[in-house]
Amino acid sequence: MNSRELFSQSSGLFPGGVNSPVRYYDPYPVFMKKGIGSTIYDVEDKPYTDFCLAFGPLLLGHSHPEIVNAVRSAVENATSLGAPTENEVRMGNIIKTAVPSVEKMRFTNSGTEATMHALRLARGFTGRNIIVKMEGGFHGSHDYALIKSGSGTLTFGTPSSRGIPPEVSRTVVVGQYNNPDGIEEIFKKYGKEIAAVITEPIMGNAGVIKPEKGFLGFLRDITSSNDSLLIFDEVITGFRLGFGGYQDIAGVKPDITTMGKIIGGGFPIGLFGGRDDIMDKISPLGQVYESGTFSGNYITMAAGIAALNQLKKMDYSGLEAKSALFEKTLLENMPEGEKFAVSRLGAMFQIFLDIDHPGSYEEVIKADSRKFMRMFHGLLERGVYLAPGQFETNFISFAHSKEDLESSALKIAETLKEISKT
Repeated sequence: MNSRELFSQSSGLFPGGVNSPVRYYDPYPVFMKKGIGSTIYDVEDKPYTDFCLAFGPLLLGHSHPEIVNAVRSAVENATSLGAPTENEVRMGNIIKTAVPSVEKMRFTNSGTEATMHALRLARGFTGRNIIVKMEGGFHGSHDYALIKSGSGTLTFGTPSSRGIPPEVSRTVVVGQYNNPDGIEEIFKKYGKEIAAVITEPIMGNAGVIKPEKGFLGFLRDITSSNDSLLIFDEVITGFRLGFGGYQDIAGVKPDITTMGKIIGGGFPIGLFGGRDDIMDKISPLGQVYESGTFSGNYITMAAGIAALNQLKKMDYSGLEAKSALFEKTLLENMPEGEKFAVSRLGAMFQIFLDIDHPGSYEEVIKADSRKFMRMFHGLLERGVYLAPGQFETNFISFAHSKEDLESSALKIAETLKEISKT
């Protein structure tokens, strides 16, 4: 069956025909069947150079042989054991060594679970209720994460989804990323009620918004001075720009860190961890409850160990050089007179259309999403697969070759030149 036929069937099975809304796009999504290295193949065997990379987990590319072999070996022993395993200990030791702020941790099954439990832990540890998050910051699909600003930094957030009680919204205050003055005003008003500030160190669900100099350090200082906790959501950034967290690159140590994506080697995973005294509030030691049937899953741990051991050997400076070459080729060939911005940090990038300074959420939401989707479809025809949305992040992997990157950059520029003529 082709994608149109499969979508006709899936529409009768799943809301919108998909199992995550970000996978849907008009008129129907392309159905994929396999991935090898930097390439994915649709159900009709058409290849695409992949920059979505399953929305971020595949820094080593698709079907890395070390991960495949580790999973095959693990499956011969067990699929799930429901008991502590040596694999959990091995995986935990790798992460604790690589991310010094994570003194203890708890594995979960997704980034959503990780942030949900991190926020509960912050409230339980501090005895406070209010969480401060950034407008446009994505921390999963649980109630406390699906809140963004209504109007202004001092208002309680409004739900981004129906089904979230207003009582939940009143415990979340929304600030602006890269706006320390606004965050300071929030603390002046609510300081002794604030349990934690949660933020992505690099905003990855609004394209790629980089932290301005001093902003992350400011968050560290203001939370510490108010006896609040700082939570870095490194589900996207963890192990992507170096072997560890972006927090180490930034030189800012959070109280709690969440991770996911890359650390699972392509399998479902999440993690939250931090200072010993905070993590010891988690059950069975403390009274903040967390559990999960598949947490620390045997197969996921095997895949994660293989992925992280492989990443230890990889040349992150070489990945940065490849990513910089991609950006340079793209910028040199973009259509003249077209207003756009390429926002890149390491192997993360996004192309914003009709804006030229994506430094804040307020700015990036002015980008032309319709034009972006025209570019997306034009690139599908040319065999290049981006994440299907203006406010997603695209990724470059160790598996992408110089030829992949130069060819794709030229195809992006060619597509935009074509669009600019119509």
